[in-house]
Amino acid sequence: MAIKGVKSVETKYMEEREALFKSISQLGRRDFVKAAGISAAVVASKGLMHPHSFQLVDIAKAETANGGSGAGGFTFAYISDTHLYKKTLNDRFIRSILRAVDDVNALNPQPDFVFFGGDLAQLGAKEELDLGAQILKGVKAPVKMMVGEHDWFLDMGQHWQQLFGAPSYSFDHKGVHFVVLMSVNEKDFWTQRGFTPEQRMQTVAGLDNGTQSRFEVGDAGRQWLKNDLDKVDANTPVVVFSHSPLYKYYRDWNFWTEDADQVQAILSKFATCTVIHGHTHQMLSNRIGNINFHGMLSTAWPWPYAPTGLPKLTVQMNRSDPFDNLDGCGDGRFNVLRGGTVDQIYSLWDRNPVTVRASYLASNGTSDAPAATKLVSY
Repeated sequence: MAIKGVKSVETKYMEEREALFKSISQLGRRDFVKAAGISAAVVASKGLMHPHSFQLVDIAKAETANGGSGAGGFTFAYISDTHLYKKTLNDRFIRSILRAVDDVNALNPQPDFVFFGGDLAQLGAKEELDLGAQILKGVKAPVKMMVGEHDWFLDMGQHWQQLFGAPSYSFDHKGVHFVVLMSVNEKDFWTQRGFTPEQRMQTVAGLDNGTQSRFEVGDAGRQWLKNDLDKVDANTPVVVFSHSPLYKYYRDWNFWTEDADQVQAILSKFATCTVIHGHTHQMLSNRIGNINFHGMLSTAWPWPYAPTGLPKLTVQMNRSDPFDNLDGCGDGRFNVLRGGTVDQIYSLWDRNPVTVRASYLASNGTSDAPAATKLVSY
């Protein structure tokens, strides 16, 4: 249900960002130092510090005896939502993806592979995608790719596919079946309006622009998924990567997949199923039936939580520090345990550790609840 007066998440973010930096630019040196001192005093009075450390967040910790299939026993890392512009236009996000590459390259032992969760580019331009592809060549481990809407709607995925291949595919690794599912299809809103490719891309980038449709896997995508999984035994652990969440979070901001219920029905036969998504730039935890859902971080910026629809199992992130452009961003890794369950470990830059245990998810939040945030969540 729409909430009257709630602005687009992207519009609100850009308005607040512009106002913040405009106000800072009007401060004299003496006033800026004074304002920074007041901010530091407020933080100190609450007993808080900005640790600038590598955050570890354990998600879905499970007993290795569960499942008993012998699958698992390996690690993969993830990077997502880098939103790269052309190098001459904005290099801040370039520095962030380079930090993420350094993070995963420093892991010891190295992960079996690194998964990229979509939105490599900001406006889908060839130069943006080529830049991202070149940077990711610096990752030591093999890289698996997923597409996001920012990569797709300028040329409908033509250049992305030339670089990385089909947007939906699957592979098996050490007893676990992995599915990479294209979930950001939209119904055609551009042809009748005579939109240029640039207008189409800008519309989709707005997330909740009323002109566009909602994301969906679509009829063809669901049939592809069903055909792929029909060949997989129900006792085989399944991990699905999608860019948008495969549940209905908040439709007005397109934190949403329109046919999520139908996709969940296809996944429901599996004893162990995990869905990992990007797009929302948030720590998100959800459980629907037998399916555990985990939201991935962005290296570019954190989004605020939606005003309604937040999954009740989510361990909310603290409000981000506007003076620290890396706060609330990050990368991470997954430890795939025997039986196919996973520990998700967030490298959430400039934050303290938070742990969310499997007993918390499995009990739907009735036991082992993690500590609440110390600051207002965003």
